Amino acid sequence: MQLRLDALEAHLAKGLAGLYVVYGDEHLLAQEACDRIRATARAAGFTDRSVFTVERGFDWSSLLGASQSMSLFGDRQLVELRIPSGKPGKEGADALKALAAAVNDDVLTMITLPRLDAATQKSAWFTALADAGVALKIDPVERAQLPNWVGQRLAAQGQRVVAGEEGRRALAFIAERVEGNLLAAHQEIQKLGLLYPAGSLSFEQIQDAVLNVARYDVFKLNEAMLAGDVGRLSRMLDGLRGEGEAAVLVLWAVVEEVRTLLRIKRGVAAGKPLAMLVRENRVWGPRERLIGPALSRVSEAALEKALALAARLDRQVKGLSGGTPGNHRNDPPPDPWAGLFELAMTVASPKAAPVPPPRLRPAATAPARRPV
Repeated sequence: MQLRLDALEAHLAKGLAGLYVVYGDEHLLAQEACDRIRATARAAGFTDRSVFTVERGFDWSSLLGASQSMSLFGDRQLVELRIPSGKPGKEGADALKALAAAVNDDVLTMITLPRLDAATQKSAWFTALADAGVALKIDPVERAQLPNWVGQRLAAQGQRVVAGEEGRRALAFIAERVEGNLLAAHQEIQKLGLLYPAGSLSFEQIQDAVLNVARYDVFKLNEAMLAGDVGRLSRMLDGLRGEGEAAVLVLWAVVEEVRTLLRIKRGVAAGKPLAMLVRENRVWGPRERLIGPALSRVSEAALEKALALAARLDRQVKGLSGGTPGNHRNDPPPDPWAGLFELAMTVASPKAAPVPPPRLRPAATAPARRPV
């Protein structure tokens, strides 16, 4: 049975299933879901707990043995299986199908997996698990939904933002600062609960508590680039720079996205279906929806030019010469971060002039004095 996260509490109130599969890459929500299942299991008498993590050379027989044996003290058991890779292999797939077929009222099994692609969700082993128990998919909270998510979390701890435009601005401020990182958002919400009593929170209170603690994610930068959100792109680059992120890591992330776009662009030109190319290039999550508009916005020639700029930037951030000898026109900007902005703009807004925003400009030099 497939179950939505928001239906978990109602499901648990009616009683436990014998098997749960929790899968998704939103670690905070997955952890909270597992905690709720564990708490309900403890209350139901599942006090003996065994944890298995699938690694290279994992002994699947040990898992099957634990799921079929009674506790030494007669307690009901909670058996947790963690598969970080999401790929159990052939032996593991057979073991999981056997596990799904062996129902034991005294053993509750909880399996955690990362995000699974459509093909894996249709595999025999996953289908067997979902049919035998409850499959709980943890969907990511999209950036546009994050302000509402923050508001709900504040309400859960007895706090709320003021009504009207100020409150919406306060929620948007938190969402911008954490840049889609739910763990960071959770920490900021908890901080607000410690700093202020229950009740209404003003924008100034939230700003004072959250300011200067942004956690910018270099991989979220690609989403802003694909979406063509120039303002967010500029803000994130400035934030990454302020937090001391290595320019070479940011360059790598942007270049990987440019290469992916170029491979897909060439594949589409060769007549391959876009959906197949997206799967082959492992484009998942929000990027999957953004890749189409980005491809229509940027040409193959522009992407090739971007890779040429990236090669010069790579030399620059590593302390080597950034430009082509004798051709200063092709040199990247003196400030590598301005060059990174220019590179990202080839995808975000290819028709715009490649001028870095004010906060990313290299420091101005004083004009040379004329001899008297």
